[in-house]
Amino acid sequence: MKIGMRNILLAATLTMASWPALAADPVEITVQRFFGACDADWGTNTDVSKAVGECGIITSQINKFVADNPDIKINVNTVEWPGYDQLTAQLASGEPPDVVTIHESVLSDYQSKGLLEPLDAVLKAAGVESSTFTAAGREGVTKEGQIFGLPIDSHTMLWHINMNYFRKAGLVNDDGTPVLPKTADELLAQAKQFKEKTGKPYLVQSMANEKGAFYRALYIYLTQMKSDFFADPTHVKLNTPEAKKIVQLFKDIYDQDLTTKDQDYAASLSGFTKGDGGVLLNGTWVVGDFDALSKEADNALTNGYAVYPYPPVFGGEPAYWSDGHSWAMTKKDRTPEQVAAIGKFLKFMANHNFDWARTGHLPAQQAVIDSAEFKALPHRTTILSIANVAKPLPAQVRHQFAVNDIIGEEIASAITGQKEIDAALTDAETRVNDLLAN
Repeated sequence: MKIGMRNILLAATLTMASWPALAADPVEITVQRFFGACDADWGTNTDVSKAVGECGIITSQINKFVADNPDIKINVNTVEWPGYDQLTAQLASGEPPDVVTIHESVLSDYQSKGLLEPLDAVLKAAGVESSTFTAAGREGVTKEGQIFGLPIDSHTMLWHINMNYFRKAGLVNDDGTPVLPKTADELLAQAKQFKEKTGKPYLVQSMANEKGAFYRALYIYLTQMKSDFFADPTHVKLNTPEAKKIVQLFKDIYDQDLTTKDQDYAASLSGFTKGDGGVLLNGTWVVGDFDALSKEADNALTNGYAVYPYPPVFGGEPAYWSDGHSWAMTKKDRTPEQVAAIGKFLKFMANHNFDWARTGHLPAQQAVIDSAEFKALPHRTTILSIANVAKPLPAQVRHQFAVNDIIGEEIASAITGQKEIDAALTDAETRVNDLLAN
C-alpha cells in the first residue's frame, strides 16, 4: 500500500509537534567584584541568611540569584581589592565586565570619561526607584543629575573594642559600656592605664603598606573640628593647626609604644582577634565577623566585643568619613536581553540589601535602615547615628583613592618619625594639589 506524500508530511509534523520545546540559551552577563574569594566555604551556598562576612554574603547572594534565575548565566570575576587597575585595563581593551563593584568615591573618575552607562532607565524598567535609597546612597551614585550606580551601602571607620581587656584595665562604666575618651589628653591617659593593667598596647593599627586608615582618621577629626580642608575641590589645605594636633596625637601614641607597629592590614585583623591590643581601628565591614567570633568559645573576643564610632577627642560636632560601595554598568555593546538581565540582577541586590547590611555596613535602602529587623542586629544601636552625620568628600574631588594614598603616606611618615609634621603636611598638600591640577 502506497502512502501519499501529504500523509508523510502530516505524520512528520505531528511527530515534531509532540517533541518538547528546546530551551533558549540563557542570557549571559559578567559580574566583577572585590570582597575576597571564599568558594571553599560559600561557593555553593544559596541560603544567604547563613552566610557571614562580606565575602560569604556577596558569594551567597550571587549563588541565590543564579538559582532563582536559570535563564541568566552569571560569569563572576573576583578581583583583588579594589580592582581598579584591572577594570581600567579591561575598559581600555574594549572587554569590560557588564556589572562591577565600584566605590562611590571612584564613580566620577569613570563616569566623567564616559566609561559607565547611566542606570536611570535600567533601574526604572526593573522596578527600582532611586527614591528608596538613603540620602547618602542617592548622593553617592548621582553624577551630573543621573544615577550611575546602585548603592549597596555606606561605610566608615570605627573603634572595635576588646571588652575583656577594657574590664581588666578598669575602663568600663557601671552599665558595662566602655569608657571612651573625651579629649586627646584623656585618650593618652587611658592608653597608658590600659598598657599598665594589661601589658598590651591600647591601639591595634595597620601601619605597614596601609595608607587609608591614617587619612580617614585625619578626615574624621578635621571634619568634626569643621576644618574645611577641601573647600575648593581642586585644592586641599592641610598644613593647619587642626591637622597638626591630630597627627601629633597619633605620633605620641606611636612614640610611647601605645600601639602595635609594623602590622599590615591582614596582620592587624588577625592580631586583634588573638588579643594583641584593646582597640582596632577598622571599618564597618568587619562588625559581622567580629560579632560572630565573640559568640564562639576560647578566643580573645569571646563575650567581649563592642564597637563604637571614633570618639570626638578634639571637640566639635560628630562627623565621620564616609564612602559607599555600588554596582555600576560599564559602557559596551549589549543586547536588550542582557540589559534586562542586568536590571533583574540589580533589583535582586536592592531587594536583599538587609542581607548585605549584616556585614556591619549601613544599608543603602532607607526602608532597611528604618526597619526593626536591622536595628535588632548586634551593635547597630551604637553605630546607627553615623548614618545621619557621615560625610563623604565632595563628588567634584577627582582621584579620591590617589588622594587618600598620598595623604595617608605622608601622615604615616610623620607618625613614624621619617619626617617632621610640618614637612609631611606641606608635602601632602603639594602632592595632592599637583595631582588635581594635572
